[in-house]
Amino acid sequence: MAELKFLVVDDSPTMRRIVVNTLIRLGYRDIEDAEHGQAGMDILNTVPDIGFIVTDWNMPVMDGLKFVQTIRSSSDFNKLPILMITTRSVKDDIIEAMKAGVNNYIVKPFTPETMKQKIDMILGN
Repeated sequence: MAELKFLVVDDSPTMRRIVVNTLIRLGYRDIEDAEHGQAGMDILNTVPDIGFIVTDWNMPVMDGLKFVQTIRSSSDFNKLPILMITTRSVKDDIIEAMKAGVNNYIVKPFTPETMKQKIDMILGN
């Protein structure tokens, strides 16, 4: 089975590093990253076989919600699993993200265990 390729999108270099390092600790090695949704779309359109997206919400250029909506409206990418990791913990925000099409949602700060549980739930493990 081919290794799952992740795309991590967050405007904070520190947060991207934390997410990437957590994925590596969970056994995932094939990881691309981007600093906002538009850069994420550029990677999706040029890097083959992205299989899972982890995105922040609050970012410049294209925020996470618009990024998710763009992915969900694309016939090429609309089935990709998306995990949103954000500081936005208000119930209405979570509902809005789910309506936009995220598969699951984590509020920062988070533990590696939480991230593993959410990824496993999304992948049906």
